[in-house]
Amino acid sequence: MNKDMLKTLENYIDKVEKVDDAAISAASDYNNSLVKPPRSMGELENIAIKLAGITGHAKNKIGKKTIYVFCADNGVVEEGVASSPVSVTAMQALNMTRGLTGVAVLARHTGTELVVTDMGIATDYSADPDASKVLDHSIRRGTGNIVKEMAMTEDECLRAITTGINLVANVDKSSTGTVDLVGVGEMGVGNTTTSTALLAALTGVSPEDITGRGTGLTDEALSQKKEVIRKALEFHGLQNKEWEGNENDAEQIISAMAKVGGLDIAAMCGAFIGAAISKKAVVIDGIISAVAALCAVRLCPLVKGYLFTSHVSKEPAYDLAIKELGLNPYLMLNMGLGEGSGCPMAFQIIEDACVMMCDMATFEGGGIDDSYLEGIR
Repeated sequence: MNKDMLKTLENYIDKVEKVDDAAISAASDYNNSLVKPPRSMGELENIAIKLAGITGHAKNKIGKKTIYVFCADNGVVEEGVASSPVSVTAMQALNMTRGLTGVAVLARHTGTELVVTDMGIATDYSADPDASKVLDHSIRRGTGNIVKEMAMTEDECLRAITTGINLVANVDKSSTGTVDLVGVGEMGVGNTTTSTALLAALTGVSPEDITGRGTGLTDEALSQKKEVIRKALEFHGLQNKEWEGNENDAEQIISAMAKVGGLDIAAMCGAFIGAAISKKAVVIDGIISAVAALCAVRLCPLVKGYLFTSHVSKEPAYDLAIKELGLNPYLMLNMGLGEGSGCPMAFQIIEDACVMMCDMATFEGGGIDDSYLEGIR
C-alpha cells in the first residue's frame, strides 16, 4: 500500500470536524418549545436536531440538492451472480444523464441535481452522443473476479476513495450554487455481491445469513451467489475475520475493500467522508450505499454525525449494515433498485423537518401555557 496515498487519506480524514453539540442542544430545546405534544413529530424532530449539529443553526432551509451516482463493473459477474449483463451498467449510466432511470425521474421531480460518475465501467460507451455527460474518473475497466484475485489493488482503492472525497468535498465549487443536501448512489452489475462480501468481511457474519437476490435471482442462482461470496472470503482470508484489535484500522479496511469490494463502493465511501469535510448532510440509499457508509464511519467515526438514511432495502444485508451504523431508516417501501433512488424521497422528509422547525408556532407564540407538559418532557 502506497504510504503517501494513505497519508493523503488520513489528512482528509483529519479535516472532518465533530458536529456542533451546542447547536444540537439549542435545537432540541427549541423543538420542545414548538406547539405540539413532546415527540409527537417523531423522526422529523430527530432529523431537524441532527441537521442543526451540521449547520450550527436550529432553523434550516434546504436549497440545492445533489446526488452523486458512482458507476463501475465487477469481475465477479463471471460467476453467474447477477441477472443482468455487464453492458447494463454503461447503458444505465447514460440513461441517468438522459433523465430516464428511477433515480433520474425522482431527482427531476424533486429539483435535485444528478452527477453521474464513471469509476470503472467495463463497456466502452465513448461513441454515444451522451458520453460526455458522464464524468470520467475511471480507474480501470471493471474490477477483478474476487473469487480468483483482488478486486483492485490497494492503491486503486485509495484513488477511488480520494476521488469520491474530492468530488463531494468540493461540491460547492463545482456546482452552480451552495448545496445543502447530498445523496450517494451507485450503478454496477454485480455490486450486491461485492457489497455483501465486504460487509461479511467487516463484521465476521456468515454470507449465508445476509446474501440476497439483488435485482432478481432464481433459488439456484441465489445459492450460487452465497457460495461465490463464501469462496471469495476464503480465498482472501476474510471469512469470520476477527479485526486485529481495531475495527477502525485504515489499512485493514482498505485491504478488505480492495480484495472483495468495488470501485463504486470505494468512491462512495470517499463521498461520505467528503460530505463530512464540507459539512453537508448526506443521505444513504440502499445496501451498497450503506456498506460504503459503514466503511466511511470505520475510517472516520465522526462521519456518522453527517449521515441520514432513506429507505429499508430489500437486501437482507442492509439490516446488518444499518445496525452496524446505529441508524434507523425513514421509509419502508420494499425498494431494491439502488442508483440513489431513495435519496430524493429522503430529501423531501428532511425538508419537512426543516419546515416544522421554521414555520411551526411555539407555545408562547401560540398563546398556550405549556406548564402542563413539564412532567412528560
